[in-house]
Amino acid sequence: MSHTPLFADRTHAGEQLARVIHDVLTQQTIDSGVKPVPIVYALPRGGVPVAAPIARLLDCPLTIVVAKKISHPENPELAIGAVTTSGNVLWTDQKLFRSKHDAGKREVALNKAINLAKSLEAQLISACPEVNAENGTLILVDDGIATGMTIAVAATAMKALSPAAVWLCTPVAPPKLLPWLEQWGDRTIVLKTPEPFWSVSNFYAQFPQVDTLEVLRYLQQQKIMGGIDLCEEF
Repeated sequence: MSHTPLFADRTHAGEQLARVIHDVLTQQTIDSGVKPVPIVYALPRGGVPVAAPIARLLDCPLTIVVAKKISHPENPELAIGAVTTSGNVLWTDQKLFRSKHDAGKREVALNKAINLAKSLEAQLISACPEVNAENGTLILVDDGIATGMTIAVAATAMKALSPAAVWLCTPVAPPKLLPWLEQWGDRTIVLKTPEPFWSVSNFYAQFPQVDTLEVLRYLQQQKIMGGIDLCEEF
């Protein structure tokens, strides 16, 4: 099925998303009289190029939260859940793997995903600023949402940091997923909700793999630009 891409690339999508988030934060400040303290959290690797323009526009820290899908033991392409480095787990179906034998397989799949998440975090964490998330408005960003499992489990982990709010923000997601997503955060911002929904990559003209070195460059650049200082104004 032919279609016109919605975004040129991740940076283009991030710039559009940044303007919307900026406007929402500004309006929130006007309405409440209280200026939010935003911190941008990206889901690496693909979420980082989207998140970088947001952190730049808001002049606030850019950091990461790592979540990995848990793959079915017999079908690596099938996600049966997602997990964060801190051990937060979300299963697609709690009834999966009821027998002891199957439960053992599930445990192996879970441990494999945790190890992958911790390995990625270890590669990136040195480039991240130290942030205090308490009472902050945590803006969680990915390059697109297909099932919502990874961003949902990441939001669960972030809520444990005692923030003022957790926002789930992405350029594109299926419209039918929006009601489900809203339970995981305090606000959901999605630029486009096309129907029918193909894989996330189909909505970008360019959607290359993002390697670790590229992610490190984005993180280090924002750190150097003063992202450690919490933003003063919008």
